[in-house]
Amino acid sequence: MNLHSISEDAQKVVLKAGAYIAEMFLKKEELTIEEKHFNNLVSQVDREAERLLVEGLLTVLPESGIMAEEETVKYEQKDYTWIIDPLDGTTNFLFGVPSFAVSVALQYKAETVIGIVYEVNRKELFTAIKGEGAFLNAKALQIQNKSDLKAALLSTGFPYYDFEHTEAYLKILESFMLGSKGLRRLGAAAVDLCYVASGIYDGFFEYSLHPWDVAAGALIVEEAGGIVTDYKGGNDFIHGQRILAASPGIHEEMLKVIKEHFIE
Repeated sequence: MNLHSISEDAQKVVLKAGAYIAEMFLKKEELTIEEKHFNNLVSQVDREAERLLVEGLLTVLPESGIMAEEETVKYEQKDYTWIIDPLDGTTNFLFGVPSFAVSVALQYKAETVIGIVYEVNRKELFTAIKGEGAFLNAKALQIQNKSDLKAALLSTGFPYYDFEHTEAYLKILESFMLGSKGLRRLGAAAVDLCYVASGIYDGFFEYSLHPWDVAAGALIVEEAGGIVTDYKGGNDFIHGQRILAASPGIHEEMLKVIKEHFIE
């Protein structure tokens, strides 16, 4: 299987979906919005973008399976499976905050081999193929390996419907606020991960995430030279709902803080 050819064709599909989202961003006041459950919003843009992605990606790889956030197709596990977030940052999109992306990953037998994230507003196309590096608009990425947490800029996502670990999370936030250059919250996990890979952020952590939120971005971080784990330091970050991505120089220190407060 030629991953380069698959990635190139998949990028075209992602860019097509991104162009649709950009067009609809100018018409967002006309959209019908649903609440799937508390604070979890969806619009027809999510579903139409997902339809475009599913249709295009199944053309690229006809025998593949699909795992998609809006479940416009039934999930069926196959050797090759696409993991799709048609609009990562839906709330940002609907409220007019210009930070949202299309996120697509391809897994082969549960290992992520291709990651594509397209930040729509800045026209940033992040890509990675397993073992072959990460790129932003075809330019190679190399993570900024800071060794001092106090000099690091961190990113996170605040809980907006899963408040089970709020107390622990507030303690983690306090520790990082006092021990780093600062914290940012963009509201799109795929973008946050890519900004770790590109050196804008030095670390990102969040809980209550899903495979489509992190699969593509995690590979991009790893291929740029970063470390990605769950909150125990293991590799269950795609399905385990907890992720820490950081430069090698501060990952262990960040993990120590998280382990101290985030007790399951």
